Amino acid sequence: MSRPVRRRHPDNRMAAVFLTPWVLGLVLITTVPMLASLALSFTDYSLIAAPRWSGLDNARRIMEDARLHHSLLVTLAYVAVSTPLQLALALAVALVLNTGMRGLALYRSIFYLPSLIGASVAIAILWRQMFGARGLVNEILGRIGFTDLPGWVSDPRSALWTIVLLHVWTFGAPMVIFLAGLRQIPTQYYEAAAVDGASRRARFVHITLPLLTPIIFFNLVLQTINAFQSFTQAFVVSGGTGGPSDSTLFFTLYLYQRGFGDFDMGYASAMGWVLLLIVAAFTSLNFALSRRWVFYDD
Repeated sequence: MSRPVRRRHPDNRMAAVFLTPWVLGLVLITTVPMLASLALSFTDYSLIAAPRWSGLDNARRIMEDARLHHSLLVTLAYVAVSTPLQLALALAVALVLNTGMRGLALYRSIFYLPSLIGASVAIAILWRQMFGARGLVNEILGRIGFTDLPGWVSDPRSALWTIVLLHVWTFGAPMVIFLAGLRQIPTQYYEAAAVDGASRRARFVHITLPLLTPIIFFNLVLQTINAFQSFTQAFVVSGGTGGPSDSTLFFTLYLYQRGFGDFDMGYASAMGWVLLLIVAAFTSLNFALSRRWVFYDD
């Protein structure tokens, strides 16, 4: 008895053709560089001479590097403050837009625009000028009556918070996701609560927030990862130094300085994997804690 001939469906071949660029990108642009950086993290590599195996020497240097520890504290402070503020602002704007106002598409596009351009070099330069000693912010505050205003980006006490404000300003992406989640909440719940005499605040606390927790969790994970990877804002605002007094020395900026400033690429590769482990740890922690506060329909 002859075996049945297996015929490949033409749709499968077409799918393979369209997937080929993505697979090549995954292998050549992501997987291979990651494996190369993992190998380089165990070497002494200066970009000039050939890599020389050093074992766990880079790990020992990371444990003893006080400036790296400081950059990690700066990054953690940035993530801990900017991410909740950004999500709170995104949710507040989404709640306003969900009231059924006219021109929703226009407002949604306007509020989403900062997410597209907020990480650009041009916006970072503009931000540095606005919060400089003679910038727009001090000009406005001076006209109101404030005096002896500092250069916000040149003062160690306020430089980091200007970058936090820039990150919060790019709330458009989580706002759009929140708005989509709000549109999925059945109106019957609000109608039943209104009949029972529940106030607007009670409806928000007992209906909106619990049903929106999966969206909040999704945005929290994404924005936490994005915040840990922030680089352009700190690089441009501080002039690439992480100043003043290392107050804006993000972990990614210090990694860049060691890799491309000091040509210590082996150490920078080890730092990159440390950052990966830190992000993975925070993501795992978010997933573990989500069981206590994230609620689904079932």
